[in-house]
Amino acid sequence: MLEPTQKLLFMANQIADFFRPYPEEEAVAGIHDHILNFWTPGMRKEFRSFVQEQPDGVNPRIVQAMHLFDANPPSPVDKATASATPAEGGEAASDAG
Repeated sequence: MLEPTQKLLFMANQIADFFRPYPEEEAVAGIHDHILNFWTPGMRKEFRSFVQEQPDGVNPRIVQAMHLFDANPPSPVDKATASATPAEGGEAASDAG
């Protein structure tokens, strides 16, 4: 079983793999937006710390996407929507279906 941080890295790599064929800027924005919209604030905080401490071996697009959180912290509305359950936050809170 993966440790929580390793699971987050695995998930982030899956997101980066999805955006692999996209142009750099669009891919980085897409990774950032997905993490903002579908990860809880706690997940984002834990992963940001991991990326800041150990950026080597992390996909460069993921590193860039995480730096976008430093430049543009989520607004209170983004935080509430990103951490809400689908029932509380509507479709934006879930990527299912």
